[in-house]
Amino acid sequence: MPMTDAQFMQLALRLARRGLGATSPNPMVGAVLVKGGKNIGRGWHRRAGGPHAEIEAFRDAQKRGHSPRGATLYVTLEPCCTHGRTPPCTEAIIAAGIKRVVIGATDPNPKHAGRGFKILQRAVIEAVSLGEGRARHSVRAVSGLTNQRRARSDAPYQKLADECVKLNEAFNHWIIHRTPFVTVKAAMTLDGKIATAGGESKWITGEKARAHGMKLRRNSDAILVGINTILADDPSLTARAKMEGGGWRMAKPIRRIVLDSLARTPLDAKVVRDEFAALTTIVVGKHAPKKRVMALKNLVNVLVAPLKKSAIRNPQSAIDLRWLLKKLGSENVTSLLVEGGGEVNASFLLGGFAQRVAFFYAPKILGGRDSRKGVAGDGAKSLIEAVQLREVGWRRLGEDLLLTARVD
Repeated sequence: MPMTDAQFMQLALRLARRGLGATSPNPMVGAVLVKGGKNIGRGWHRRAGGPHAEIEAFRDAQKRGHSPRGATLYVTLEPCCTHGRTPPCTEAIIAAGIKRVVIGATDPNPKHAGRGFKILQRAVIEAVSLGEGRARHSVRAVSGLTNQRRARSDAPYQKLADECVKLNEAFNHWIIHRTPFVTVKAAMTLDGKIATAGGESKWITGEKARAHGMKLRRNSDAILVGINTILADDPSLTARAKMEGGGWRMAKPIRRIVLDSLARTPLDAKVVRDEFAALTTIVVGKHAPKKRVMALKNLVNVLVAPLKKSAIRNPQSAIDLRWLLKKLGSENVTSLLVEGGGEVNASFLLGGFAQRVAFFYAPKILGGRDSRKGVAGDGAKSLIEAVQLREVGWRRLGEDLLLTARVD
């Protein structure tokens, strides 16, 4: 049986996901060219500055001896229509003689949203309405999966549209707010503890959970911890991948952010002395000892940040996270993974700076009044003030459970 629009878009989505962790600060995009019901070309955006998915699909078709003229293009995101590091894809689509375009999601950038549709529409590129779940009638417009009237039979198309949007949730957030999409990650016992009173935390979760945690790192632009994590564990904060024969290999360099208002980071800490020290940024406050700051500046990047005036416990040690996130966003950090202790996690979650949580739960109960909590801080004063989670999903990883959810 011939493949349907939904099946071709599903293929485009699978291609787009191949760019996971490699395209920032650009979105992940996949494209498929179809002619006579057959796939004649495919492509995905591989890295920022490289050819976009549409161009990769055109080149693939040509390598395979096919002309894209008269073909249908399936693309997960509205084609770009502005000049950047690469020319506009809308121009390439028109020049290639594409007959029909099916688009999964509209460009999230308010300045450009819908412009690609209009440019293609003016070029009289034909599209089909997917509102009834199949191509019943043609229209002289570009119809995206997200812009159609829905019927019950259209559930597969709506699901695909949602997947196309969710694929780039970090990019979508960054392009609108110009701050990173923040995920708070923690590995805990069932009673919400991340370490014993003495600080022992290795290993709470099992191997599969830890491997998934590394995947979260690989898919992020930067990882953030607090100074207490550095002092207690001296972590490398690198992004590694599990090898087939066992062991780990370095996957990609990742930017490392340390909240250290008083510049207490040891000068022999791994994040200061290893081969990736150039990717480390120590965020200090204006009251940090100048000699310590200068010593750190000789080894890594140091950022002097304003302090949060409304801090209750220690006003001189609370970094202004709102300022910091704006700073990171301006430096093209689209996604930030927070792996702090209880206080850092609380500052992001209770302060309203997180968009997603990834909580790993091991089948263990630690107990103890002094054992360390996954989320500490002063806490919510009432249930109404509690952090609300939505789009909750559970996944089993060996004996552990992973909870992922959006923060309301």
